Amino acid sequence: MALPDFKKLEQDKTVIPEWAKYMKDGEFISYSTTYKSKIYFDLFEKRILPCSDTGDITYYVYNPVKHGADPEKKYPVLMWFHGASNSLMGDGCIMCCGAEQYASPSYQEKMGGAFIIVPLANEKRTPEGNILDGWSKIYSAPVKEIYDIVCSENEANIGKKFIMGASSGGYFTWQMLEDYNNYFDGAIPIASGYIPDDDALDKISESGINLLIAHGRHDEMAVFEDCIVPREKKLLSLKNCICFFPEWVYNGDGGISSVFYGFEMGQHCMINWIQNNLMFDDGKPADERLPDGITGWIRALA
Repeated sequence: MALPDFKKLEQDKTVIPEWAKYMKDGEFISYSTTYKSKIYFDLFEKRILPCSDTGDITYYVYNPVKHGADPEKKYPVLMWFHGASNSLMGDGCIMCCGAEQYASPSYQEKMGGAFIIVPLANEKRTPEGNILDGWSKIYSAPVKEIYDIVCSENEANIGKKFIMGASSGGYFTWQMLEDYNNYFDGAIPIASGYIPDDDALDKISESGINLLIAHGRHDEMAVFEDCIVPREKKLLSLKNCICFFPEWVYNGDGGISSVFYGFEMGQHCMINWIQNNLMFDDGKPADERLPDGITGWIRALA
């Protein structure tokens, strides 16, 4: 599928989504997130991993100790994987992948501090708008190397290890779990069009990892009936797993999320709600199993 160039286009807030016909009385469409973005990029250090297989990989690191966290304590490590085309936005990918808000003072306090890593695939856009060289298995080993480097350099402060990502980043979250399921302590695959087979899921589950699988039922791109329904029973059976499959993906204001850049993808962009900590602005959690949102889930496991 050809993807829009988000750097060149403005969101069209006049289009009524196809799924609006399923809305109930009192529900409304929300076209914007309520958190402020593009304000925490300077907290991240830009780095490069030389790699002959994929080309050199740019990645960004937030180190809590460098921003005032206790140097005697250990902190979880969160690696966020971006969706298709997002790496073309450079440091803007920190926002698009979901990581930015987790570097904010507020979220850092809620988690008790955390390292954050944002690797970028070496994506390229064709004249037709298609994206090449996105996440694939060839990135698995070098991305694991990036994780190892950050952990080695900060060994005294490294706690539990997490990975998370949406859309193609959700696929790559699963890919990393298949390849290194005994390495990570927690993972959040979001709006992924790919689910591992039963044998792979069993290995992931038996490794003891904690999973939070998030996927909206009106997802426009990774269609729920195609991607989740055939595997839903298996996913629900996994150990230490929360399946968050809401009817609607919302913004913090309580409105049903619409994002339109040439086509509708508001219900696919659950990453926006994740970046709002799966909480509404009035303090109500999206799911009673996550009373303190994603930050609370991470802190409880860390």
